[in-house]
Amino acid sequence: MSEFTHFNDQGRAKMVDISKKDVTVRTALAKSSIQVTKEVYEKITKHEIGKGDVLSVAQVAGIMAAKQTANVIPMCHPIPIKGVNIDFTWYVEEDTYTLLISVTVKTKGSTGVEMEALTSASITALTVYDMCKAVDKGMVIGPTYLEEKTGGKSGDFFRKA
Repeated sequence: MSEFTHFNDQGRAKMVDISKKDVTVRTALAKSSIQVTKEVYEKITKHEIGKGDVLSVAQVAGIMAAKQTANVIPMCHPIPIKGVNIDFTWYVEEDTYTLLISVTVKTKGSTGVEMEALTSASITALTVYDMCKAVDKGMVIGPTYLEEKTGGKSGDFFRKA
């Protein structure tokens, strides 16, 4: 079972000991998206959703999610997050309205922030869904994926196009 780092000698879950890993600057960029109808797009962009400013609330939710990742992903270490940035870009083509979500998380520590970035991107998209579901429950979330990560023992990762 040595290839699985999150299992002990009895085959049960454990949190990996990172006490001997170097402290380095680590970043992660995760992306997600949510496809909405024209009506939802217009209501978001015109600030006509009854629950409030969708993108502002989703941005705060995403930041909060990054900070709480260790509370919802069992084997994640609580880490000192140094920064979280969330960017939104609308992609509109014919009758397709997609909100692209990019989340960058940064720390200086002994373990990476990939899970924090992915959790943040997911919760950001889910928050958009929650705020707009009264208008349309057919929104589609995803894909959600790691675009890049830097720092740490395993080195840098950049998703191939």
